[in-house]
Amino acid sequence: MQEHLNRRWVLASASPRRRELLGRLVPEFEVLPSDAEGKIDASLPAGQGAAKLAADKAFDIAARVEKDALVLGADTIVVLEGQVMGKPRDARDAADMLSHLQGRAHEVYTGMCLIDTATGWKKTGAACTKVWFAPMTQDEIASYVATGEPMDKAGAYGIQGLGSLYIAQIEGNYDNVVGLPLALLRDWLKDWAKACGAERGGRYAAEKN
Repeated sequence: MQEHLNRRWVLASASPRRRELLGRLVPEFEVLPSDAEGKIDASLPAGQGAAKLAADKAFDIAARVEKDALVLGADTIVVLEGQVMGKPRDARDAADMLSHLQGRAHEVYTGMCLIDTATGWKKTGAACTKVWFAPMTQDEIASYVATGEPMDKAGAYGIQGLGSLYIAQIEGNYDNVVGLPLALLRDWLKDWAKACGAERGGRYAAEKN
């Protein structure tokens, strides 16, 4: 399954973590961050809400790029006992989020949307990982917030950075918590290849060569 490597890829996100993760699967891609920063629909289950945010980004960029691109949108949310936690507004908000998370379990949902602008094929969904946060003292919370790491991350922590010191356990996909569930995306590409790839993949390979 290599047809996707012969396509133009566009990532509708400015996240350096998503760029790093996607680079493991797709060596070359463009980054065109979307302006569609919508609010999660509280009437939807958390996974569907995250998927809708991702779809808003993907469709925003798909409408701007030329045909013949695979456009990927993604959005991550943290949910604690049914309450959605986005990115902190400021240091005080980050400390408040961490105070609520410490010593408890929460869910991380990353929604994704993949669109093939050449064929109209699209896939939208989300992955969920359960994360247990270790107990933290107020001094530990203040020290972590002072590093600045929590400020651009949903739930105010980065599992791939200093935040890993406070993660007691996870259940599910690690990459999903970082911001892009590669295992799910790989499965989607298998579906895309079956639907569009066999015939188109041969043509793209011929054109590339």
